[in-house]
Amino acid sequence: MDALEALAKRRSVRKYKSGTVTREQLSQIVNMGRLAPTARNEQPWEFVVVTQPAKLRQLAHLADHGKFIADASACIVVLCRPTTYYLEDGSAATTQIMIAATALGLATCWVAGDKKAYAAQVLATCGAPAEYKLIALIAVGHGGETPTPAKRALGEVLHWDSFGGGAKK
Repeated sequence: MDALEALAKRRSVRKYKSGTVTREQLSQIVNMGRLAPTARNEQPWEFVVVTQPAKLRQLAHLADHGKFIADASACIVVLCRPTTYYLEDGSAATTQIMIAATALGLATCWVAGDKKAYAAQVLATCGAPAEYKLIALIAVGHGGETPTPAKRALGEVLHWDSFGGGAKK
């Protein structure tokens, strides 16, 4: 699948069916996150890949909107050192991870991390240093659904030269 197709097909999937996601696939996906753009090339990120069912259930229990993590094959925990642009850098890595998973025919869902009350507990569960910032919990697995959310038309969101400039030019 090419990059544009992967970008167009990526969806937030909250239902997973059984099936193995290999260590090789997970490494390949995380590697794409590692290659994300980063301010000043700081690369503040670390990635913890959780595949143990008991730990997946524990993360699912902690995340207030991530109960489905328990049914996924893996959860990639994206962490960053507290640099000036940790949130932007970690978000770029998270996005690339999800697109890479889509390109491999896998499903993902981004569960929020930064500023969440459960962030410190997730860090402790993963054995991460307390000063790190939780950017995302990314459920990864074989999709049990194919969401088709309505998206705003390009003409509604594209502006040329100034806000309200319209898509036609």
